[in-house]
Amino acid sequence: MTKAWLITGVSSGLGRLLAEKALARGDRVVGTSRSADALNDIRKRYPEQLRIAALDLKDLGSLRSTVDHAFSDLGRIDVIVSNAGYGILGAAEETTDAQLRDIVDTNLLGSIALIRAALPHLRRQGSGRILQVSSEGGQITYPGFSLYHATKWGIEGFVEAVAQEVESFGIALTLIEPGPARTDFGGNLVQPEPLAAYMGTPAHQIREAARNGSWVIKGDPDRMTDTMIRLADQTDPLPKRLVLGADAYARVRAALTRRLEELDNQRAAALAADFTDEELARL
Repeated sequence: MTKAWLITGVSSGLGRLLAEKALARGDRVVGTSRSADALNDIRKRYPEQLRIAALDLKDLGSLRSTVDHAFSDLGRIDVIVSNAGYGILGAAEETTDAQLRDIVDTNLLGSIALIRAALPHLRRQGSGRILQVSSEGGQITYPGFSLYHATKWGIEGFVEAVAQEVESFGIALTLIEPGPARTDFGGNLVQPEPLAAYMGTPAHQIREAARNGSWVIKGDPDRMTDTMIRLADQTDPLPKRLVLGADAYARVRAALTRRLEELDNQRAAALAADFTDEELARL
């Protein structure tokens, strides 16, 4: 049975690969990009299956209209992939106010608005799946990516809460958490003007590793998108999160283990912060 998809950020990377693979198996796709001319080569091959909508995620009014038109054009949408976004590589102090606002508006507010705009349609049709592309950086952090992490940790909290709100309507949400992959993400990083004070610090070491190629990228976007399509197709309940990549799995597991150990070490302090049962009885 063919599916209908709405995928943001289809001009490159995971979004483009997902669109190509969905179309190749006969599915229909509405893809968004900041340019209406995106995927011209693919549109020539699938003129009846693919529609491209020009969309800047920061334009919330246009975003809502794009989602409404996508549902109207396709009749129903089975899978929404919130994929569009980018990164900033630089210490928090190096970034500008404009860079802060832009990445929050795009990665966080744009993703939230997309999901909010889709929910009434999915609720009316009684089903639907939303795959929110986050990152291993939604559960761990690297120095130099503080603003990027802020958006990913933010969208993770939003999605996890919304998943509980809409489960009874037949709507499922999953956070996709890929590790670094061989896409255009690295080449599209915004890099603020460096400050001399941060030379030799972890933030600049990460920046230098990204610049000189010493940061080995193992993630295969082809395998990652295959896994995402299998997830969209599976009949079993969706997981809340899907980590992609061996290094990502190891880093996320290590981070969660450290946090659990730290939490356990604070048990006495946590329990001591409550009223006692006797005190509650007198309140």
